[in-house]
Amino acid sequence: MTAFSPGMVISESTSFAPDTIILQTLRDSAEAVLYIRGSGIKIDLSKLLIIGSENPKRPDLFSGMGIRVEGGSNITIVGATLQGFKTAFYAEKVDSLQLLDCNFSYNYRQHLKSTREREDLNDWLYYHQNEADEWLRYGAGAYLNDCTNFIVKALKVTGGQNGLLLNRCENGLVYNSDISFNSGIGIGLYRSSHNKLMHNKLDWNVRGYSHGVYARGQDSAGILCYEQSSDNLFAYNSATHSGDGFFLWAGQQTMDSGEGGCNDNLVELNDFSHAPANGIEATFSRNTFANNRLEDCRYGIWAGYSYDSRFERNQIKQNDFGVAIEHGNNNEIIRNLFEGNKIGVKLWERDVQPEAWAFAERRYIESSNYRFEWNLFMENEQALDIEDTDSLTVLNNEFWRSGTFVPSNQLVDEKPDLKTFRASQAVDVPQPMPDAQTVWLPDDHPRGRSYILVDEWGPYNFKSPSIWLRKVEGNEYTFLLLGPKTGNWKASGGEGWTNINQKTGVFPTTLRAKKDPEARYLKLEFEFIGEAFTDRFGQYVKKGSGYAFSFADYVLPQNWEVSWYHYNAESDPQEAYSRFMDLWKERPLARKVLPELNLVDWGEPAAGVRADQFATFARTDLLVEKGLYNLIFRSDDAIRVWLDGEMILDHWDVHTPATDSIKMELGGQHLIRVAHFDAGGLSTLGFDIERLSD
Repeated sequence: MTAFSPGMVISESTSFAPDTIILQTLRDSAEAVLYIRGSGIKIDLSKLLIIGSENPKRPDLFSGMGIRVEGGSNITIVGATLQGFKTAFYAEKVDSLQLLDCNFSYNYRQHLKSTREREDLNDWLYYHQNEADEWLRYGAGAYLNDCTNFIVKALKVTGGQNGLLLNRCENGLVYNSDISFNSGIGIGLYRSSHNKLMHNKLDWNVRGYSHGVYARGQDSAGILCYEQSSDNLFAYNSATHSGDGFFLWAGQQTMDSGEGGCNDNLVELNDFSHAPANGIEATFSRNTFANNRLEDCRYGIWAGYSYDSRFERNQIKQNDFGVAIEHGNNNEIIRNLFEGNKIGVKLWERDVQPEAWAFAERRYIESSNYRFEWNLFMENEQALDIEDTDSLTVLNNEFWRSGTFVPSNQLVDEKPDLKTFRASQAVDVPQPMPDAQTVWLPDDHPRGRSYILVDEWGPYNFKSPSIWLRKVEGNEYTFLLLGPKTGNWKASGGEGWTNINQKTGVFPTTLRAKKDPEARYLKLEFEFIGEAFTDRFGQYVKKGSGYAFSFADYVLPQNWEVSWYHYNAESDPQEAYSRFMDLWKERPLARKVLPELNLVDWGEPAAGVRADQFATFARTDLLVEKGLYNLIFRSDDAIRVWLDGEMILDHWDVHTPATDSIKMELGGQHLIRVAHFDAGGLSTLGFDIERLSD
């Protein structure tokens, strides 16, 4: 056996002696602790644990690579366990790589700024470019670059951001993996074709969701298929409760040239249910989607600009929209079940195309030539919503209690027999792997969008003790306590409450607490003693050990005076700053008094104010107890902030959504003044305050 040494190079078959290695955080994101170079080698790391950071509770600070494989062929890696890295495993230009039974959990993830109360646009992901490996800025459990004929089997990635990313990879097989409860992408493909992804658990890869408050997903997904990734098979995967279950986009090359796309992929026999955004999103491409389960999503299928595509035998239930396609053509929608959707199928086209889309200029994009046949529509509020669409064929469908605008000769009076309907759908399907794992969520597992629970580190995995605020009605707070099935929790402290309905119990529990009307700082503290578990940072907690968890919030009444103005060349905020600031002395175009500062606008921010090139000035008086506070400001485009006449934030440039935090000792009454301008596009301006200590 080989003894591990950081930075070592392996070029022949070996196994490692049992050891646990904890390293200081690497400074260079491309620096690895183990290099593999060679061909025809097998490396067994099953007895070695490599941890890349001494501070597991700051995964946003992780850096470096665990293992880096450079070139070669016929390389097999077995049983590697790596955590605490920016990218746990990286392989480049390897033919016939086998990555077997590896665990790359608890590696890099961003510190999210969205809260239960409001979304922070700075959390949106951007995967549209990866020509220079831009995806690596988000880290990964495993990143395969320009690899061919590979096998990834039984890969485990949880508690991170991205699971497995494939860039320019061909003829690979990924199966029997569990890549769940991450805050970005389960499996992502970029310029990767002729691969098979089968029998993988890809659930709860999600961010940007607060049940009943906002449902965005922020471009997280169970499966991502981007930029000229074609002829792939995606079958027998469970990708539920993810931002999108399956997210396909043709790519910038197609948008700029009108050519190519992510075409001829077969997406069959997957579960993409409970997506905050889309069960399936597939745009500007030609593909087949068959036998998939799409339930409880905003859109079951969003397929803008899809063409020559086939949507067949899918179970599409309880969505806001079952299938929605703008500017699609020559598509077939056949033998699907549409049940309980608000709108079954929506087809339409827009009047004007974005100027930057060469695709719209060079391709046929009229909404036309659809074939609907042998579908069953049951209890949809509206079965069909079709506008500006030509050459629509609707034959042999059945509509039962499904709203208006349907062919009268296809209406049925008696409820159809679903067993008979499903029996008529028997067709050839992709053959499963002979050693396939069961991927579907068990019946006793929490299921539904209400169980997408996201905090500053991503989705909750239902294993460690936790408390979640579910509802506030006046001074009545309702919490959900979740955690291990065996053991007891008890309340150990707190402040700001007049009554708590329960002081001890088992998980799950619904807890109700009544807030003291005069309280500003709210805290609930608990301790759990019970079965062993691994917490959300990968730390093992032994059976019978006390584990603390808590809830804290700061409730500060606010009263913001907000005024809007137009600016021009003479009062340009960057070229004529003094004149710009003089606008505050003039009569505003609009003025509002708001209980909080949380402005997000694509268009006019207020009546009489144009959508672009406007100024926002805001002020408030805060009365706070003495202590340490975190002042949080969100802005797009520019912001300056003064506290009691002294500037504390200067972010005065045109920028995308940004969040700035300032920690300060405060006490008593303070005046906050904010100046902001929007140059064009999206405008955001927001403020939050957190109490950190007395």
